[in-house]
Amino acid sequence: MGASQRVSRIAPNCRWTNDAQYHAVLMAVTTNRSQTLPYDWYTDPAVLRLEQDRLFARFWQYVGRADQVAEPGQFATSAVGTTPVILVRGREGELRGFVNVCRHRGFVLCEGEGKRETIQCPYHAWTYDLDGSLRTAPRAETEPGFEREALGLHPVAVAQLGPFIFANLSADPIPFEEWLGDVPERLAEHGVDLGRLAFYQRFEVEEYEANWKVCAENFLECYHCAIAHPSLAKAIDVSQDAYLLTTGRWHSLQVGPPKNGGGGIYDAVGEVDRGIFAFLFPNTVLNAMPGKLNLSIGPILPRGPERAFRFFDYYVGPETDEEWLADFLVLETQVGVEDRGLVERVQRGLRNGVVRTGNLMPESEKLIAHFQNLVAEELGT
Repeated sequence: MGASQRVSRIAPNCRWTNDAQYHAVLMAVTTNRSQTLPYDWYTDPAVLRLEQDRLFARFWQYVGRADQVAEPGQFATSAVGTTPVILVRGREGELRGFVNVCRHRGFVLCEGEGKRETIQCPYHAWTYDLDGSLRTAPRAETEPGFEREALGLHPVAVAQLGPFIFANLSADPIPFEEWLGDVPERLAEHGVDLGRLAFYQRFEVEEYEANWKVCAENFLECYHCAIAHPSLAKAIDVSQDAYLLTTGRWHSLQVGPPKNGGGGIYDAVGEVDRGIFAFLFPNTVLNAMPGKLNLSIGPILPRGPERAFRFFDYYVGPETDEEWLADFLVLETQVGVEDRGLVERVQRGLRNGVVRTGNLMPESEKLIAHFQNLVAEELGT
């Protein structure tokens, strides 16, 4: 597909759709990975609508924990991109997922998590079984042509990896194992035993005033770490020779050794021998820091073209004590505060209206190039 064809299909409402310079920028993105995506892809509502359809509706995403839906009748709510979803454990123990929207008038059915025998809409009391089928609808018997069998909840594909649950909105999703690639093996290689992890806490981040891709790209490079995250740079060796970057078809990995036992920031001695930071396209992040068994995981969710939301589920091993966690979380919190300032300042710069694109460092930021190329490929299909 040529650049002009791709532009017309990707962003028909973008400011520079018919601009020759814009076409040249897009051609550069697809042929030269030092060229970034056009900046208006980070501000345009039309691009976000396409991303929901061609990224978030096609790919797997972390949505919750297996312990939330361990028993028959338990449910938990989440989101895939901008689509609300509900996870349910059926009466026979089967795990199911559905779009969390009533088939009557679009009411969001459930909030939070809990346990119930059926799923009932609080608006008009349409009631669904745990397999998603519509059981009852008030006055249905008096309405001509009412087809109860055709009005079940919209199903969502679900899959489990250790204590994690993932969901996919596609009717024909990429096989889950293919999408994961060798990430589970790489985690195990560095001491992360998924089978020994137990949920510790969820941390929800106040909305960022930044496009979700800005947040993803900030995660995908540690080129900024030495200057912007001095505490992290004391704990992990982020030098170019020590900090390794690799990519797979749908994922990328950053692996860095501890520096001086954690640099005095926290105790980095333990079964996890490296910091390992995985990104599963399009928006799921996994972090394991060197030291005692730990892992945090969560999605980067769009809340608008220039707003994003994140949550992290923290998991730990049985020997991970509260004192270690306290020191560890001080570092995590500090890095989070620093990252907020970075991504929101980038977003302000992307609105400039004059500089239309940026340039990447081909080696230090190659994971961003990998991510942006996937975005361009998928939005152009």
